[in-house]
Amino acid sequence: MFPQVAICTRAYSEYIEPFGVKLIDMSKQPITILLAAPRGFCAGVDRAIQIVELALERYGQPIYVRHEIVHNRYVVEGLERRGAVFVDELDQVPDGGRVIFSAHGVAKSVPQEARRRGLQFLDATCPLVTKVHREAENHHAKGRHVVMLGHGGHPEAVGTMGQLPEGRITLLQTAAEAESFQPPGDAQVAYITQTTLSVDDTAAAVDVLARRFPNLAGPRKGDICYATTNRQAAVKAIAGRCDALFVIGAPNSSNSTRLVEVGTGAGCDYARLIQRAGDIDWDDLTGRRTIGISAGASAPEVLVEEVLDAFRARHDVVVEEVTTAREDMEFKLPVELRS
Repeated sequence: MFPQVAICTRAYSEYIEPFGVKLIDMSKQPITILLAAPRGFCAGVDRAIQIVELALERYGQPIYVRHEIVHNRYVVEGLERRGAVFVDELDQVPDGGRVIFSAHGVAKSVPQEARRRGLQFLDATCPLVTKVHREAENHHAKGRHVVMLGHGGHPEAVGTMGQLPEGRITLLQTAAEAESFQPPGDAQVAYITQTTLSVDDTAAAVDVLARRFPNLAGPRKGDICYATTNRQAAVKAIAGRCDALFVIGAPNSSNSTRLVEVGTGAGCDYARLIQRAGDIDWDDLTGRRTIGISAGASAPEVLVEEVLDAFRARHDVVVEEVTTAREDMEFKLPVELRS
């Protein structure tokens, strides 16, 4: 009956709103948010968190976890409040304790040490990381020298390198390193990769290895996991339309950091990694009207909602979800925790 009315002050609201006139707060500038999908938790992360939660329910406190179960402080702190105790190494776990290995995987020496000490343990390694471990072992058994494309010091790379004896696997981080790599003796070369790398950067390094080593052996399908691939594709789909792009994730999260790099490479000159809404520099967004949002594979959706709410508090927001793939992957829990 009454038209929509724009008004710059709320002074008259008590007089006209009862008559059905909708007020628009003109102090809020319009903004469009492109919400990338898929985003956030992958099946491996979801499984790892479930393992900790179910272990706490079944066995009680404390449950020790070697390293962050996944790279996200919000998740880790939530599990700490429930009784999980995160440690750097097994020597921090008391005799008779129960410990969980993180989703990133561990070197063979870690479960060996746990058995030696009589610790009870559960392995939350992502099954797609375990697949890479098996590939490394198979190549080694066939006498090949294994090259791992990955990031030095990352827990997944450390765990995968630790599947083979020292000297039988070489870590390469860039295509340039692949160009200068010299295998020992005349051994055939095989490659594996960390599951959370940039798809494009990895392809460039593999191309170098394939050119230099015609008999190069590798996985039938790439080792970069479906979740990493899907999230990078979704960011590429929105980056060219964005005035700014935010990836929600931890600084030590490889897949989250790669999303920022992918966004920059795909055409967004302002791409930032944030852990929470409080990390946003709002002054930097002046004049930017299209904002992209994604989340790394270890970032829960509640943090995405927190960022959206922060934008809604400051802007008249229109959200457009851009979906490039559908995910329905699930991984089985360890036998010990299946009901």
